[in-house]
Order: sequence, then structure tokens, then C-alpha cells
Amino acid sequence: MNTNRNRPSFGQWLGYAVLARKLPDSLQDWVRCDLVGPGATPRHILRSMIPFLPIFVGFFVLFPGAIWLRASMVLLSLLLALFYTAAYMDQNRARRLEIHGLPADLKSVKKMAEMQRERENYRRNH
Repeated sequence: MNTNRNRPSFGQWLGYAVLARKLPDSLQDWVRCDLVGPGATPRHILRSMIPFLPIFVGFFVLFPGAIWLRASMVLLSLLLALFYTAAYMDQNRARRLEIHGLPADLKSVKKMAEMQRERENYRRNH
């Protein structure tokens, strides 16, 4: 096994994305970038939709009725899945960070800079 890779294999990524499995410690920088780096929110949303794909396909293929009705079922379930994914994004991110031995409250560089600016503005104003 090549431990110098800076990306997980497809199997490792699938376990990480669907089952929230821990990746090897050699990929900790990749995990950090994946969870708090640039584009982490869209990646989280897409990664969270993967377990729902069989449900969406099942609704569309297995239920009887007109195509528009089955498509409406898929759309409704997609919207519900997106709502819960967005609502629990911070908790899911914190849990994944903990699983990989990183601080649960780890923030992106951009978010940390924004928080620092807010603190400085507060100190200046008060």
C-alpha cells in the first residue's frame, strides 16, 4: 500500500463518504482540507446525498404512476434530504473531525480571519 498518496483510493473515499469511516493518519491533511478547506460546504452536501441515491432511484423506478408524479416524489425527497444535510452540517463536520483526531471546532482559514476581524471591530467599538 502506498502511504505517500495525498488522496484516498475510491474504496477508502466511499467508506469515508457513506459510512463515515476513518481514513489512515497519512491522509489527515486531505481530511482537514476536505472538511474545512475551500469548497467544503458543497463537498459536504454532495457527499451527504450519496447514501440517498438508492432511495431516489427506488422512488423513480419502483413506484407506479406517471413520470411527473414519480419525479415529484424524488424532488420532494431530495429537498428534504438537502434540508437535513444543511441543518446538521456543523455537527456532522465536527464528528468527522473528531473521528480523524482533529479538533471538533476546527475552522477554515477564511472563517478564522473573519472571526479575528469581528473581534478587532468589537474591541475598537467597545
